[in-house]
Amino acid sequence: MAQTDVLLTKEPAPQTVPACELPRKLYDVARNTGAHTSSGLATAGFRSAKYLADEWFQNGYARYHQAFADRDRSERQRHESRQLAAETEALAGRSQEDSSRKVGARLQDTHHWKSELQQEVRELDAETDLLLAQKQRLQRALDASAVPFSVATDNLQGRERRQHPDLVRDLVETELLKEAELIRNIQELLKRTIMQAANQIRLNREHKETCEMDWSDKVEAYNIDQTCALYHNQSTEVQFYPHSAKLEESASTPETWAAFAQDHLHRAERERLASANLRALVDCILRDTAEDLRLQCDAVNLAFERRCEELEDARHRLENHLRQTLREITDQEHNIAMLKQAIKDKEAPLKVAQTRLYQRSHRPNVELCRDAAQFRLVSEVEQLNVSLMALKEKLLEAEQSLRNLEDTRMHLEKDLAVKTNSLFIDREKCMRHRARYPSVLQLAGYQ
Repeated sequence: MAQTDVLLTKEPAPQTVPACELPRKLYDVARNTGAHTSSGLATAGFRSAKYLADEWFQNGYARYHQAFADRDRSERQRHESRQLAAETEALAGRSQEDSSRKVGARLQDTHHWKSELQQEVRELDAETDLLLAQKQRLQRALDASAVPFSVATDNLQGRERRQHPDLVRDLVETELLKEAELIRNIQELLKRTIMQAANQIRLNREHKETCEMDWSDKVEAYNIDQTCALYHNQSTEVQFYPHSAKLEESASTPETWAAFAQDHLHRAERERLASANLRALVDCILRDTAEDLRLQCDAVNLAFERRCEELEDARHRLENHLRQTLREITDQEHNIAMLKQAIKDKEAPLKVAQTRLYQRSHRPNVELCRDAAQFRLVSEVEQLNVSLMALKEKLLEAEQSLRNLEDTRMHLEKDLAVKTNSLFIDREKCMRHRARYPSVLQLAGYQ
């Protein structure tokens, strides 16, 4: 610029204008194409004639103006370069800051979904453990139901050993059949519920695995983005990756990325709620089945107690009738002995009367008279015969009655033995066996 000022003081006429805007004459001189040139462009630098003074001044002015234009253009270019460098530096800073902010926002989003997935995994894991505990309760309840079923079937089989006429389809047998049917239905229900719980546990674990895989991908992406967020212009790990700006065809969009995690969370939450509902259903099933079994057990026990009371009462009545029958048999035996003795006692008077008649039949001639003695003796014999016939008839009746009493005694003793056997089966066998019936807690799967 100092040189430019010197030139301007010597020649004040020229202005600072680009070379393309020099006066036509000066421009033609500078290009050595004016009217006063001694040769064309083809012979520039090789002319033999001397230049004119005007040509020398014009050539100098042309060189000055060309140098000035080049310096001015260079100065503008330097200014523009500094401006462009500053702008690009600011733009690069703003871009890097915005990228860092975007990466930070992405980190927050990833952390949010990662936390949601991690929470859902923990909740699914806890829910699966709770459902596993419920499944174990179901299995224990199913195992515990085998004891009541064996008790009921054993009671039914044991009561088949009752003898006639006690081999009846009474209230106890009806209740035992209802109990066996109830236990079979409960076992089928428990088996179906166990299969449903196992299927739900499988679904819980599948969705937990899906969420864990998504969580693992997000953890890896979070670590990568966190590493990227820590990069700066002075980082030593950065280098050129020319093709890294190319978008992958399989890359997801933020909407599909969020929807992907949201879908996993939604399905996992849906299965978790289904698992919780199933656990509540299992609680209801175990509670209701345990109560139903205990109520039916109480009904069977009450029927057994009433039946035992009936058998005990019938046995007491049979024993009472047997005692009375035995006493009657003894009295009838005494009566028969008395009748036999009475018949025997009538033989002597009959012999006497018949002997008297026989001897009096030997009276001679007119002495063979039908006197009062004769009539009395005949009447006595007839009376004695009638008495003997009556006594013998009564003896036959007494002997038949004794035989009937003996048959009755035999039937009473048999019925008493049957009642004793039935009472032994119901009280000593069945009711003692029913003492092994599981408690409500065992039937509910808690033990």
